[in-house]
Amino acid sequence: MSKKLYVGNINFQTTADDLIEAFSQYGTVTSAQVVMDRETGRSRGFAFVEMGDGAEEAVNAMNGAMFQGRTLTVNEARPREDRPRVGGSDRGYRGGDRGGYSRRY
Repeated sequence: MSKKLYVGNINFQTTADDLIEAFSQYGTVTSAQVVMDRETGRSRGFAFVEMGDGAEEAVNAMNGAMFQGRTLTVNEARPREDRPRVGGSDRGYRGGDRGGYSRRY
């Protein structure tokens, strides 16, 4: 069974291939994804590595280890929690208590 690992505090120049190379010494890496900022296209400083086997060994070895000049935080990824959307289209042009358009009588 594969496990997804969270890899935090990565160097902003780290690539998915760099992570595959580093984690593959502990087991089979099935995928690696560096999370990018949607607006700037730059790395957000964390990634996810999915491993077919060897995930526990990778966590034990890589958590707190220096990698490309940064001390990594590595643990098993938790499922993403549903969060309310900020500034979504449901706000529209309603008045309410925070500005918006209103009628003048």
